[in-house]
Amino acid sequence: MKKGVINLTTENLISQVETVRADLNMNPLGIPDSVSKAISESLSQLSTYPDRSMKKLKAAISAYSGADEDNIIIGGSSYEFVKILCEFTSPKNVILITPGAQNYERLLSMNGCNITYYSTPEEEDFNLDIADFISKLTEDIDMIFISNPNGTTSQIIDAESMEFIAKICDGNDITMVVDEEYMDFVDDISVNSAIPLISEYENVVVLRNTTKFFAVPGLRLAYMATSNPVLKKTLEITELPYSIGKLVEAAGAAMFTDDKYISESRELIRTERNLVYSALSTHKTIKLYKPSANFILIKLLKNDVSAGDVVEHCLPKGLYIRSCADIRGLDNKYIRFCFMNPKQDDLLVNTILEIV
Repeated sequence: MKKGVINLTTENLISQVETVRADLNMNPLGIPDSVSKAISESLSQLSTYPDRSMKKLKAAISAYSGADEDNIIIGGSSYEFVKILCEFTSPKNVILITPGAQNYERLLSMNGCNITYYSTPEEEDFNLDIADFISKLTEDIDMIFISNPNGTTSQIIDAESMEFIAKICDGNDITMVVDEEYMDFVDDISVNSAIPLISEYENVVVLRNTTKFFAVPGLRLAYMATSNPVLKKTLEITELPYSIGKLVEAAGAAMFTDDKYISESRELIRTERNLVYSALSTHKTIKLYKPSANFILIKLLKNDVSAGDVVEHCLPKGLYIRSCADIRGLDNKYIRFCFMNPKQDDLLVNTILEIV
């Protein structure tokens, strides 16, 4: 490097600008103040054992989600719940929908599961063909996984279709696991969530965590809703309730009752989702998949532009977006990013449009 010349490498440029992690799909409002306060005020309780019944936390989750307290099991992560489900049901044949959240593939394979991938076609905008899907739900299938909204496409399956699937699964003794990781961001949650189904169908298990909506990946707090009495008893025997400490318990009770944070988060995401979709929808060089959650999937239509190109183009401005080249059912023509605050979203949209 010559004397007096500034080396403007990508790394140097990134260090000089704000970092926008639009690849993580987390709430841009960050950790709720109520959570920080609850943890600070609970530090003195570290010398005491957590409440095994977790009544206060379950009551908060029940009021927030609509699930009966008796049907709520609390743990550290959805992955932990799936591990126990595999041990409990010993599934041999499992169906996963692609593209979609594939967080459990390795765990299922490690437990000897034969995984069948049900592919939703791109020409149908990755929408699930309910009639065709239920035709695959035969008696030899033990378990199915549905991420709703879809963890890759951000699209949602309506409540009527979900109940239809639950009914077919119930008749064929299939455990239906619904991962609602992004349901907190959806409009009309009470209408779209599968939680109301658990009171009627013991085969339905709903998973939720706090990582994305409450922006607390370091906290490790999740919950499962099920009415299956044998499963609930099994989880009690495994001593799962002791997986949550006092600080997490206090933080959880605070976040689920923080109505101001919850309403502001949903309003922000709703507004930004509509604005970003509108800003991008008129451009013929990209294809959008209408989002229901806090992120959007986009297909690049220009032959000479790949997902890697767009990712690299965004980096100098501190913008991190997700290439979907490694996601089953997609390729290097797809990108995904989550909605942030208005200023960041403006920068995201304008930067992406520079190259696409």
